[in-house]
Parts: sequence; C-alpha cells; structure tokens
Amino acid sequence: MEKRFILLVTFLSVVMIAMAQPVSDSDTSGSVRSEYCVRGAQYPRITPEHRAQFKVVAPEAKLVQIDLGKKYDLVRNEKGEWLGTTEPLGPGFHYYFLIVDGVRVADPSSESFYGCSMHTSGIEIPYAKDVLQYELADIPHGEVRMKRYFSKTANAWRRMFVYTPPCYEKSEKEYPVLYLQHGGGEDERGWVLQGRTDIILDNLIAQQKAVPMVIVMCDGNSQDFTAELLNDCIPFVEENYRVKKDRSHRALAGLSMGGIHTLNTAIPHPELFAYVGVFSSGWWAKAPMPGLMKMDTETYYSLLQEKKDEYNASFKEFWISMGGKEDIAYENCRIMRERFDKIGIKYTYYETNGGHTWPVWRESLYQFAPLLFK
Repeated sequence: MEKRFILLVTFLSVVMIAMAQPVSDSDTSGSVRSEYCVRGAQYPRITPEHRAQFKVVAPEAKLVQIDLGKKYDLVRNEKGEWLGTTEPLGPGFHYYFLIVDGVRVADPSSESFYGCSMHTSGIEIPYAKDVLQYELADIPHGEVRMKRYFSKTANAWRRMFVYTPPCYEKSEKEYPVLYLQHGGGEDERGWVLQGRTDIILDNLIAQQKAVPMVIVMCDGNSQDFTAELLNDCIPFVEENYRVKKDRSHRALAGLSMGGIHTLNTAIPHPELFAYVGVFSSGWWAKAPMPGLMKMDTETYYSLLQEKKDEYNASFKEFWISMGGKEDIAYENCRIMRERFDKIGIKYTYYETNGGHTWPVWRESLYQFAPLLFK
C-alpha cells in the first residue's frame, strides 16, 4: 500500500508541532497510569483533564517528541529524562509515537498495537462516566479465538480472529455471522485490540439490544480480498463454527480500506450478504487509488444502476457512517452517496464527530450491530 495512504488513514492530514507543558514527578498527583502501560511502568499517565503525561529516559538524545497526530516537544531535565503533558485528548483509543532525534519508534513503556503499517503505541482516554458501552461489565462474556487456516488464494497460512457470543458454548444453536474488516495499515487484530469488539457485543447482547452473533475478523491485506473471503474465509468459518449459511444471516462490514473491500465484495454478490456496513469510507473519487484497492468504480455504479430494485430489496440494511467533516474519507463518501442518491439506492447514513479514528469506528459498530439479523 502506498506510504501516502498509510499516513493519511492514521493521522490528521495537517500535522502541527507544539511545546508540551513541562511535568515533574511531583505533578503526578491525581493522574493515573495508562491502562496500556507495561508492567512496572508509570508513564504514560492520564490527568483528570484527560491530558497525557509522558516521561522518556533518553540522556543522549538531542530532541524527543510525542506524535499524537500533533507533535509535542518534550523537555529534558538534569537526569536525562524528557517530560511533557499534552492538550486534553478526546475519549477512546489514540495511536502515538515517540520521535527520538527524528526516528519514530514505539514507546517501550506502553503496549504496542499494529497500526500505520508498523507497531506503534496506544493510549486510552477514559469515556464519560455514563458512557459504558465500551467498558467491561459484570455480565456474561464471549470469547475471541485466533484461528489459523490455509489460504488457497494466497497459497499461504493465514489467520483470523473469531468472536463467539457468551451463549455459544452452552448451546447447540447456529448463529448469524458478521465479517468485520479493519482499515489500511492495520490487520486482523485491530477490531479486537483497538476496537473492543468483544466488549461492545457482550454489552449489547446483555442488554438485548443485539442478537447473539459470531464475528469474524480476517486479514484484509490481500491482493484479492474478495477471493480470499469467499473461497477461503467463509468456507473455513462455516466448516468450523456453528453459523447459519444463508444470506439472511450473513453480514459484511469494514472501516476505511475495509469499507472499500466491503463495497467491492457485496455489490457484485448481493446473493451472499443481506447486511452491509461501510465505516469512514467510500470509493476513491479523485486521487490515485492505493494498490490494494485499485478498481474500476464505474463498474460498480453500473451494477447498481442496472439492478437498483434488486439491491434495494436484497440489502436489509445498507449502512454508511462517517466521523464528521474532519474524517479524511469524508469527501469520497459524500461523492459516493450523491451517486447513490442519483441512482436511487437506499441506505442509512450516520455521522458522529471524531474524524478517521478508532473512537468513531467503535461507535459505528455499536450503532450497526443492533440492526443486524432482526
């Protein structure tokens, strides 16, 4: 995938640089360790105002920065520690990098996550006390399994992550299945680790807002995603899990690159999926398309035009969400929706603030999942 796209889907299009507020060890009162701190680490920390505090030991460095989409210069003390505090951050998951003398690296004090096509660090800013849909609760919990399978399409061993609902192990029922795709520069781990898919679904199921379902998260980094999904992933899931095998009980959704994969697969195959979700995405409207998403979009619009009534009858839910005008895919999506409107394709549109970020995609899943299989 082109480097330019990887940067775009990860950070804001314009990067600003600011001097972080100094912080000393005495400033930690009231702050708490990030939940992603590795064992024994005390930084990063989060203040009650949702600022992030950092301390990096790098006595030989000349310049240390934190990159959270906006760059902050840290301040060196006499011990060779670099310290600083950010502006208040929005709730949810944020990627960040250390930049040490110009080299971007993951923070050794933090858990790492695969994003931006490399391992980077993450920080979780608490949600408001009444926002509980992304938090663990004392309710029955499902399981997430890592499953390896051999892909004939790729001629290689691949893996997927599979969520099964709390009732799966105690029943012999078959369940509907949602195939849920990550974005560019990420992989099959994203929806579990950054997206909190299992927590979101456990909470929805416990509140009877969503029906129990299996969720399959495949690696979308394939030269032919549609072939991989249809010829390898779905047959593997249907052979190894108790899932219903008809289109009425099968959904496909994805964010960013995964949204384009969803469109490219579901539009030619309405006989396979009754529910379609496109999060922070839309067919490329103007700029050259990244390598893994090159397609003739007019072919898909022609299909929609020729079989408009069939699509409108087939898709029980065609759901599109965006992270507001600050979402880097906003214009692509707007132009695509205008084309849908002109053709007469029915869809549901949902917009929330937050840009092209995991807090937006968590919210998208939270809103989309209750619509499925009812």
